Amino acid sequence: MRRPTNPKTFLTPQESAQLAEAIEQAEGRTSGEIKVVFVRHCWTDIRAKAFQMFKKLNLDKTEQKNCVLILLVLTNREFLIYGDQGIHEKVGQDFWDDVRDLMHARFKEGKFVEGLCAGIERIGEKLAVFFPYKAGDRDEISDEIAHED
Repeated sequence: MRRPTNPKTFLTPQESAQLAEAIEQAEGRTSGEIKVVFVRHCWTDIRAKAFQMFKKLNLDKTEQKNCVLILLVLTNREFLIYGDQGIHEKVGQDFWDDVRDLMHARFKEGKFVEGLCAGIERIGEKLAVFFPYKAGDRDEISDEIAHED
């Protein structure tokens, strides 16, 4: 079954809730943040779009520079995982590539939400290693899935 390319209807309400729960669980062990964003089109390079969305959503404003963006471009059928400086310096590009491959394998099987949840879980595990939760940590970024038409 082919999914719609409208970012607001791509996921069912149940799938959106499942992703929000996965983000909440992953962030429960870390001061890090995870943001999932769906966009319809990307007329530029996906890295440029990820950087633009990172700034637009103020994901670069976390205290420890430990926010991770999962950007999904629906019409282009591509995605990118973008880690802020604090987490990227700790894990390196190989980690992001491994998470991408994990997610992509599930996507190819038609298990889209499962792939996203697996990626979120893996990112959360790594964030917890380098940025463990401490009393007083606050949720700096909303766990809601973001959309851009």
